[in-house]
Amino acid sequence: MPAYSKVTRHGQITLPASVRKELGIEEGDLVEIAVMDEGAVLIPKKLVDKSQAYFWTKRWQEGEREADEDIKAGRVKTFDSVEDLIKDLDKE
Repeated sequence: MPAYSKVTRHGQITLPASVRKELGIEEGDLVEIAVMDEGAVLIPKKLVDKSQAYFWTKRWQEGEREADEDIKAGRVKTFDSVEDLIKDLDKE
């Protein structure tokens, strides 16, 4: 169902609440605007703090996927103490 919004004097528009809700857009969020043919597409974006940016690198995300697969497949170990962990590491 289409939603309409009027362009104000300074080129601003208000996204209707139904659109914000459906896209998960909250106050303060960034929105990328891509011009396509004779229209525009809004793409919600989130800022990541610089100290957390490493987590979203391709290499780190590949490691996260690998760890998730190991957990799902049961390729994990648990230890009662740090000493037990270190003993297990020394075996390898």
